[in-house]
Amino acid sequence: MVRLFPAMSPNQRLVSLDAFRGFIMLLMASSGFGLAQMAKANPESWWWQQIGYQVSHVEWVGCALWDLIQPAFMFMVGVAVPLSLLRRKQDGQGFFGRFAHALLRALVLILLGVLLSTKVGDPQTNWIFPNVLAQIGLGYVFLFVLASLGWEYCAAAVVILLVGDWYWFFQHPLPAAGFDFAAVGARPEDLMDGRFAQWSKHLNVAADFDRWLLNLFPRTEPFITNAGGYTTMNFVPALATMLMGAITGERLLRSPKTHGQKAAILLTAGIVCLLIGTVLDIVAVPMVKRIWTPSWGMFSGGWVFLMLSFFYWLVEVAGQRKIVFPLVVVGMNSLFIYVMHSLAAGWIRDAIKTHAGAGFFSGAWAPVIERCSVLAVLWLLCFWLYRQRAFLRV
Repeated sequence: MVRLFPAMSPNQRLVSLDAFRGFIMLLMASSGFGLAQMAKANPESWWWQQIGYQVSHVEWVGCALWDLIQPAFMFMVGVAVPLSLLRRKQDGQGFFGRFAHALLRALVLILLGVLLSTKVGDPQTNWIFPNVLAQIGLGYVFLFVLASLGWEYCAAAVVILLVGDWYWFFQHPLPAAGFDFAAVGARPEDLMDGRFAQWSKHLNVAADFDRWLLNLFPRTEPFITNAGGYTTMNFVPALATMLMGAITGERLLRSPKTHGQKAAILLTAGIVCLLIGTVLDIVAVPMVKRIWTPSWGMFSGGWVFLMLSFFYWLVEVAGQRKIVFPLVVVGMNSLFIYVMHSLAAGWIRDAIKTHAGAGFFSGAWAPVIERCSVLAVLWLLCFWLYRQRAFLRV
């Protein structure tokens, strides 16, 4: 199911994609480099507060650098799908063989997401699906089918998914007078004002759906709400983000255009998506990553396009492959570092503290030293696997 095997040479790949993926995964595995903790320790510093904001998730409406990790990762999954389909076709694999592989991959990703959402010591499996791997798994078969049909179907699906998601939320009734907010894990102040009220934290249609769906699974106590406001049905609008990646991989990256033209198109697409997302945020739907609103999907997609355009220009146009090598090492083993960070970051931290001495993580910069040390160990593991030509794949 999940296996290690030799991958193609970096010379056969678009190194810019691996570098961008590695950048995103290093951000994730850094746990914010301890900068959020430094901001809390220096509340009087305006600079620290700005830095802390960027390495923390926005509570509800808005966008920070840290919120862009998941959409970038999911976008890159979409980019890889048409390239993978082409390779499997060239190897002689038929549609049903490719479909069976996609279905198996989806199931493995969902189960991995559930595994990582279940804490050690929990009395039973915690059947929730907001984890990024589970979200990718839930949408992956649909992504495969639409990518197989062609980029036109992907583009149409993006519009249908985002408009449909908006309407699904919009038609949801608001809490009536005397509503028991505590019964759904919400507070009266969570209810947003005006036309955006249907997208309030814990009080939206997707949260209600989870209160039905997740209680169908065995639980030690009834599911009421996800503390952060994340929902299972996020995968539907997030599928639009993956489809944007699939369109990019199929229509642009495989096209005969020059590298310079491709970088310029990525830059233009980023600006357009940012503008669309901003307009939608003003007039139609608030920008909320935790329920993946349409405005968030477009706005975050714009930033992903801009970041990818930079890496594409740097590597494919400017030819700076040596500079991005540390990122490529991680980008070619993104699943490995994700799982290792989720399962072993605490153990690595404790092991470093044991062998380096308790004083190693002391002082004003202790949070930064701690998280950078863990990140260094994770990178070295990725580098060792890279040297072995072994890459974790599903």
